[in-house]
Amino acid sequence: MRYRAPLAILSLALALGVSIIIAVATGPTSIPLQSIFTNPTASQIIMDIRLPRVIAAVLVGAALATAGTAMQALFRNPMADPYIIGTSSGGSLGAVISIVFLAGVGLPIFAFVGAVGATFLVFTISRRGGKVPVETLLLTGVALSMFLSSMLSFLMYTGGKSLHQIVFWLMGGFWTVSWNDVYIALLIPVGCIAIYLFARDINIISLGDDEAVHLGVNVERLKILILFVSSVLAGIAVSIAGAIGFIGLITPHLMRIIVGPDHRVLFPAALLAGGLILLWADTFARTLGNEMPVGIITAFLGAPFFMFLLRRRMSA
Repeated sequence: MRYRAPLAILSLALALGVSIIIAVATGPTSIPLQSIFTNPTASQIIMDIRLPRVIAAVLVGAALATAGTAMQALFRNPMADPYIIGTSSGGSLGAVISIVFLAGVGLPIFAFVGAVGATFLVFTISRRGGKVPVETLLLTGVALSMFLSSMLSFLMYTGGKSLHQIVFWLMGGFWTVSWNDVYIALLIPVGCIAIYLFARDINIISLGDDEAVHLGVNVERLKILILFVSSVLAGIAVSIAGAIGFIGLITPHLMRIIVGPDHRVLFPAALLAGGLILLWADTFARTLGNEMPVGIITAFLGAPFFMFLLRRRMSA
């Protein structure tokens, strides 16, 4: 049993490496990788379109899975995901403001600022006497998400010609990804490492705040760290690909079944699995004739799978 977790992580890493190679060569038209050296057109398609898209999909999937794992530990709630405290609603509102009023100029910046700003607002409202009660944080996030969603609906209602672009962006996808987005996404591994460094403390906080305090963990500081880094990871993901659901919710559950609840193993496993799942979802999306938003695919596959996990949990 002690070899199970390292073997699973190694298998995920190998599967991700092979999948990246397959995804780069796959699309509406298959392009052999060796043609990158012989065909200038094929080389341009691979280097300027497919490769940045593949890298972005892997990094965004890793960000959502890592943030989801951290949020589930923070809230001690298996239903938690990176968007639970309004991050998605804030990012979506920021993006829609850019589309409606600025014709999409600076959309990633607006989406990131909206996502992180919403999280900061939830944290500020929830904080009392230097402490951040998890229940208050959760309820405040739900309330703020509803308020931001109402503002988003109003902008969609009054968006006019921008409505199609708004709806398409909200579904999530990588069709506009460029190397500039990849450069931004390189911050994701930094955030993932920052969370992983506190994996032991996150294991302890999962037992409860009182137990964590007795074991020497600075609970409030750890909550702030998890909240901040997770919101940044989710904010970067939203700014690049829109609101893609279920990756951050399902991946931690799936990996917990395979490698167990120890976050020192769970974080790297979830990171690799999140990148792998989103990469294949996007690869399938872009091989269709009229490219389907990847958010539709993740929701279509994720919802039944999550219900299966819940059913299994109830019968255990």
